[in-house]
Amino acid sequence: MVDDKREAELPPGIALAWGFTPSARRRGPKPAFSVERIVAVAVEVADAEGFAGLSMPKIAGRLGVTANALYRYIRSKEELVVLLAEAGWGPPPESVRQAGNWRDAAAEWTRAMIGRAQVHPWVLDVPVHTAPMTPHLVGWLETFLEGMADSGLNEQDTLGCALLLDGYARSVARLAHTMKETAQAEASAATLEFLLPLLGDRGYPRAATLMMNLAYIEDELPQSDVEFGLNRILDGIEALIAEQKTET
Repeated sequence: MVDDKREAELPPGIALAWGFTPSARRRGPKPAFSVERIVAVAVEVADAEGFAGLSMPKIAGRLGVTANALYRYIRSKEELVVLLAEAGWGPPPESVRQAGNWRDAAAEWTRAMIGRAQVHPWVLDVPVHTAPMTPHLVGWLETFLEGMADSGLNEQDTLGCALLLDGYARSVARLAHTMKETAQAEASAATLEFLLPLLGDRGYPRAATLMMNLAYIEDELPQSDVEFGLNRILDGIEALIAEQKTET
């Protein structure tokens, strides 16, 4: 149990994420719901309407109560968002721990992040204000650190690698989601038919050649493009490792 004074010193949602319910929220009649149930419904709302569509009244409506009734369980929407992110990302994948070396582990970790964001695209819109502080998010970091243990990098450089790959995973997942949502494939033929005659006349010959030779406009991000970028990042990390070994 976390007392009210100690909880007030913590960022919103941290105590609840770790399974501690402050004493002030244990008083009164037996609760009709649990924090876990409320968060599960919040995930349903976010899946259906996106992060921007999330609201306490919508969650309450699905539960058949008033929005005010939710505040017996969750103190604020800010607190709910912390728990929502925790649920959205979920636990880290076991496949990372099964990798044979740091490169495979880092690659699998990044792919897993992209995959999780494709299941719940709204996790990309959840504001990130602090380093990981909740069980699942700390678990993702712990899994990455464990996977990089044989790389020889120090803690600071390993954390830098985590931030780099985290950013890549988020950008790839966001681009893939945007491409899917805008359904560019329906307009691709018409767009290319319109552009190609103009490009050469207006000084874009290389772009014209590229568009003629490749599937330039697609409705989803090719996996080959994802792997290309990921491997270039991993090549950079590998070069850093080799450089540090040379210096020592």
